[in-house]
Amino acid sequence: MSRKPTSTTSTASTSTLSLLLLLLLLPTSTLSQLLSPCSSAADCSSGSYCGTCPSAGESRPHCIRGQATEPDYIVKDLPFNKYTWIVTHNAFSILDEPSSTGVPRITFYNQEDSVTNQLRNGVRGLMLDMYDFAGDVWLCHSFQGQCYNFTAFGPAINTLKEVEAFLTQNPSEIVTIIIEDYVNAPMGLTKLFTNAGLMKYWYPVTEMPTNGKDWPSVTDMAAKNHRLLVFTSAASKEADEGIAYQWRYMLENEPGDPGLVPGSCPNRKESQPLNSRYASLFLQNYFPTIPVQSEACKENSAGLGQMVDACYKSSGNILPNFLAVNFYMRSDGGGVFDVQDRINGLALCGCNTVSACQVGAPFGACKNTGQSNRTPSISKGGGIYSGTVELSGSPSRTYTTDPLVSKLLLALIVILPSL
Repeated sequence: MSRKPTSTTSTASTSTLSLLLLLLLLPTSTLSQLLSPCSSAADCSSGSYCGTCPSAGESRPHCIRGQATEPDYIVKDLPFNKYTWIVTHNAFSILDEPSSTGVPRITFYNQEDSVTNQLRNGVRGLMLDMYDFAGDVWLCHSFQGQCYNFTAFGPAINTLKEVEAFLTQNPSEIVTIIIEDYVNAPMGLTKLFTNAGLMKYWYPVTEMPTNGKDWPSVTDMAAKNHRLLVFTSAASKEADEGIAYQWRYMLENEPGDPGLVPGSCPNRKESQPLNSRYASLFLQNYFPTIPVQSEACKENSAGLGQMVDACYKSSGNILPNFLAVNFYMRSDGGGVFDVQDRINGLALCGCNTVSACQVGAPFGACKNTGQSNRTPSISKGGGIYSGTVELSGSPSRTYTTDPLVSKLLLALIVILPSL
């Protein structure tokens, strides 16, 4: 089933959704003016940090949100495909991550904190690029399907063990891994996930819904311990290793620069058209081909909300289940967390934010949460998020890829395959 409002009155719900979707178009930079000015993180509420976004014209330090709201703790027991989750693009490509090969790394970076911290802050999807390298499976931010010692990050099992630890410590959480797959070793991924201790959480591909049907409820998935969804870009792996071929179960828009064109939301060439209703999961990418940390706060603000609206129209009124971004904590205010809250609120209960949803109330009956942009009290169940929202170094510090590095990478892409 396509992801539309859960109300039983479809006409009223669609009308309500159409009106409320306009909220996604409100520039986050405007809303963030209501966020408190600050001089340090101590001046901000839990789940936020003190920073700026010069690329969006915000030079005065103010509190910026850095953690998610768990939608399934507010609106419970719905099918997995009814919710929206945050995904980190190249989750492993972490700024300041030490080299594991002894060779200085020459590549682009997409995130700033560990995978463990990403998960603790509410990220529930990880994009990982896996390669054969050094007799093992490594995470590598490379090109032409080849990992090099200057583009390698480390053995994939290290990151997967972080995921295993998180799932073990949080028995109701569900994590999705999307693999850009360059592993050719026989049963290479099967051995990897087995050695990482993750098979006990594996969602069997034989039970995954097809043809746009609903997924089981998040409650049922947790009860069965089917809390790890793994998708691969290699179609043969589904028959060979029982790993789901991504585009059999998921629609996806074009990643990189083609996916940033205002008002346009083309499907990725491997994906069925977004309006095909072919699959019940929709992955929306919103990040440039070349990541620029100093621009991420602007990208993850007004532009992201506008692209959600463009994709909603292109897909025939479908909201994304996954929002994939670079530097996920960077924004000029609420960022990807605010957009996620708004989408979940619109889809799950017809409210302008998921925190306004009320259990058992009619669609559109929302509780008063005060200012819609104010960072919520970040809590789930009886606990508090344990991730840190402090960015690497100063919250105002940014890393910009040296133009010479960019040129070198582009040259290597052209030259190396011919060697």
